[in-house]
Formats: sequence, structure tokens, C-alpha cells
Amino acid sequence: MSFKFVHNNFNIRDLEKSLAFYKEALGLDVVREHHAEDGSFTLVYLGDSKTSHQLELTWLRDWDRPYNLGDNEFHLAFETDCYEESLAKHKEMGCVCFENEAMGIYFIEDPDGYWLEIVPAK
Repeated sequence: MSFKFVHNNFNIRDLEKSLAFYKEALGLDVVREHHAEDGSFTLVYLGDSKTSHQLELTWLRDWDRPYNLGDNEFHLAFETDCYEESLAKHKEMGCVCFENEAMGIYFIEDPDGYWLEIVPAK
């Protein structure tokens, strides 16, 4: 028996805003979508075109408040081959929420408050 990562899920409030953010900030593209017949939810899977791992964004029609992320101690990490250029872009976008210069990493925050770690390629 074996297992492999397939996707992670984030519940989001504004699908279009989130799609625009993930495209601009990380270059993620829509891989596939699923829409509930009754319109109650939409699932959109994003990919990086380099790995098979996907980010599933779930939009719930009747959700009317921000998601409670608790202490937000979980995150996804992305590796970049252009660390300084990426940091400059994310600072320009205003989404850098934490920099750890000693470790050479930083975090960006998506429209719903999820943190995404950016690390340099090794």
C-alpha cells in the first residue's frame, strides 16, 4: 500500500479575488473545476504546471463571514528560483506578512488570511 499527496484545500470567500491573487502572486492556473448542480459550492483546483500537487479552493455560496483560521500555524510552501525578484513582487503587491531574514524565507498572505511560505531554490 502506498500514498502520495494529491491536493490541499483552502476555503475562500471571493473566488474571483482568490483566483486573481494565486495567478499573480504564484503563477497558479486553473486545472479543473467542479460546480454543484444547485450552485451551493464550487471547487477550483490550481496547479503550478511543474508538479502534480494541486491547491483546491472551495467557495461556499451561503458562507457569509471570514473563516476562523485559529492561530494560522499551518501553511503551504512554495520554492522560487528568483527569490529576490519574488520578494520584490510580493512587497509591491502588499501581501508579505512576515520576513525571516535569518532563515532566508518569507510569507505572503492570501485574501482570506492563509499564509504561504516562499523559500529559495537550493
